[in-house]
Amino acid sequence: MSLPGGALRLTAYVGESDTFGHRPLYSEIVHRAHAAGLAGASVFRGIEGFGASSRVHTARLLSLSEDLPVAVVIVDAEERVRAFVPELAELTGAGLVTLEPVEIVRPGDAAGGAEPRG
Repeated sequence: MSLPGGALRLTAYVGESDTFGHRPLYSEIVHRAHAAGLAGASVFRGIEGFGASSRVHTARLLSLSEDLPVAVVIVDAEERVRAFVPELAELTGAGLVTLEPVEIVRPGDAAGGAEPRG
């Protein structure tokens, strides 16, 4: 897939136990990103963190392992990601969402470095 112009990485930070309807919020975000035709979405589960509640959640202690942090990461062309932000705002409310410009690098591309070995 070619991404002409600037690419953007969207990261939505949610809690593992956050829901939208009867589905985990992170899953709802992934399914909506897919339906919107975005290039892809990945979900990463944190092992420790805290957010707006200021309560530390950690996988190290069973009693604190509920509601671990989860990051949903989407990378696509800038205009496509920005078009998805209003839908994401409907899902996350006051949750934290970041946007960062990224450079797409593929092995073997002139700008991407060395040719693949083999």
